[in-house]
Amino acid sequence: MATTSTTPAPSEGTARPRAVTLGTVTAALMVPLLIVAGVAASLHTQEIQHEWADRQREACRHLPFPMAEYAAGWAGAVLGVAAVAVCVLLARRLRGRYGLRLGETWPGLLAGTTVWFSVLALPMELIQLYVVYSAAASGISLGDGC
Repeated sequence: MATTSTTPAPSEGTARPRAVTLGTVTAALMVPLLIVAGVAASLHTQEIQHEWADRQREACRHLPFPMAEYAAGWAGAVLGVAAVAVCVLLARRLRGRYGLRLGETWPGLLAGTTVWFSVLALPMELIQLYVVYSAAASGISLGDGC
C-alpha cells in the first residue's frame, strides 16, 4: 500500500513573503543618504572654522569657539556609523525573515555596495573631529595688525 503526502509542495499554496517591501526600500535608501549627510556635516566643520577665524581677525580679539563646529564634527561621525548600523540591521532582517543574503535583492545590493563608501568616509570624519578639538585648543594667531 502506497502512502500519499497531504502536505502541499513548496510552490503550491505557501506564499513566500516579499522581501522588497517599503521598509526594506526605505532602509536601503537611508544608507546612501546617511553617508552623504555625514560627509557633508563633517566637511562643514571647515567652513565654520574659517568663518570663526575671519571674525576673530576682523574683531582683533579672541572670540569663543563656536559650538556648532563641535555639533557638525560629531554629526559627521555619528551619521557615518548610523549608515553602517542601518545596513547591518537590513542584512539581519533579510537573512532572518526572508532567508536571503544582502545582495539577493536590489535594496540589499544598494545598501551593501554604498555602505563601503561609509567605511571609507569614517576615517575622514574622525580626522575632521580631531581637527575640531585641536583647533578649539590651539586658537588662531591674530597677527601684527591687532
